[in-house]
Amino acid sequence: MTMENRRHALLALLAEVARTGYRFVPVTPATHARVNVRPGNDAARDLAGIFGWSRPFAAATAGETLFGLLTEAGAIMPAGGLWMSRLRIASLDGRLYLHSAYPTLEPDAVFFGPDTYRFVRAALERLPRRPYRRAVDIGCGSGAGGLAVADGRVIESLVLADINRRALELASVNAAAQRRKVEAVESDLFGALDGRFDLILANPPYLADPGKRAYRDGGGRLGLDLGLRIVREGIERLNSGGVLLLYTGVPIAGGEDPLLAYARTLLDAARFTVDYAEIDPDVFGEELDEPAYSQTDRIAAVVLMVTRTG
Repeated sequence: MTMENRRHALLALLAEVARTGYRFVPVTPATHARVNVRPGNDAARDLAGIFGWSRPFAAATAGETLFGLLTEAGAIMPAGGLWMSRLRIASLDGRLYLHSAYPTLEPDAVFFGPDTYRFVRAALERLPRRPYRRAVDIGCGSGAGGLAVADGRVIESLVLADINRRALELASVNAAAQRRKVEAVESDLFGALDGRFDLILANPPYLADPGKRAYRDGGGRLGLDLGLRIVREGIERLNSGGVLLLYTGVPIAGGEDPLLAYARTLLDAARFTVDYAEIDPDVFGEELDEPAYSQTDRIAAVVLMVTRTG
């Protein structure tokens, strides 16, 4: 199968699912596991079961058209006499997004979950309501962040960048399904990107993941490295008046926030203004059982917005 054939099949799949009025909000992996083990949830009974809860399904449950498109896209696998989709579909503000099936164990899995919604809400609430000539979503994953913000702000040129080729494939399909023209670039943060930007968005991985999964592991002892790099490298890529908005998680110990401390030492008040907010005090609490977090009190979801003034 060629990439172009797969792309057409995935676009047709999204369109067919959209026609049904499908809606699904992905939950955390821990919640997902709890719901799926309940009695009666061993197999899918509807499209939410197939494309939301990643449950095994009979071909008749999907229907001939969707089953054919899944097969054409190479997005289906056998599961003990039934079938399973290799992809999920999430809904956000009336749009549908392809991402990886549960459980997201592969190193190149493309994640979409509660953080995606917090990221988009934070961006749309905080970003100045003005046009942005050139914008980039760094570590775009499914592309939901950049695409959703482009729905709520005027963006002339949108770049979706990720080190994960699988993410770029799905992000490109999601953009095409929304008739949004984007430039998809394989890049380690800003490494393969040219020029400056009026808007930089980022929702990077921020956990210390023993499996080193690309969508989850933020690097370093506590998963902070990617977020710090985005701030350090990103501020040098902003045009005058440009905005960098980072949504991430931060390990808090003894009341100290290492990202905020880093931003204060890095950002010259004569060149940048800073808006910082803790929007959820306790996310991924189960991670505190891991050895890396033995001295961490909590993991907080935060938003850092930097505006270049000089």
